[in-house]
Amino acid sequence: MLLAALISNSEGNILVERFNGVPSEERLHWRTFLVKLGTENLKDAKNEELFVASHKSVYVVYTVLGDIQIYLVGKDEYDELALSEVIFVITSTLKDVCGKPPNERLFLDKYGRICLCLDEIVWTGVLENNDKERIKRLVRLKPPTEF
Repeated sequence: MLLAALISNSEGNILVERFNGVPSEERLHWRTFLVKLGTENLKDAKNEELFVASHKSVYVVYTVLGDIQIYLVGKDEYDELALSEVIFVITSTLKDVCGKPPNERLFLDKYGRICLCLDEIVWTGVLENNDKERIKRLVRLKPPTEF
């Protein structure tokens, strides 16, 4: 299961978070741990350079894209290889939505569409869609047409 997906700015402020199967009393611990992990390791990272960590029985894959940092936490079948596939889909979708690697302002301007895309990629801790074109079609925000 994909336990958490967090996106933060370069100062460590959480912009988007999705937790699945994580008790609310543990969420603060995960936020603090992930942001600290990112501030220690992502200072001089290149765009989309993947970093992997393990904490207890879970895997963490994280990267930087523009001015934002993306963290994924998984366990069981969502090991570092599966998480790297999910993070690739998220980064490529973010670049498509924003038109370039986003800064915080651009990210917040496109916040609604980004949240829709994240929900189409991962839903209740499971990778739902990994095809960019399908995700684009699903978040077009157009009413269905009648035949």
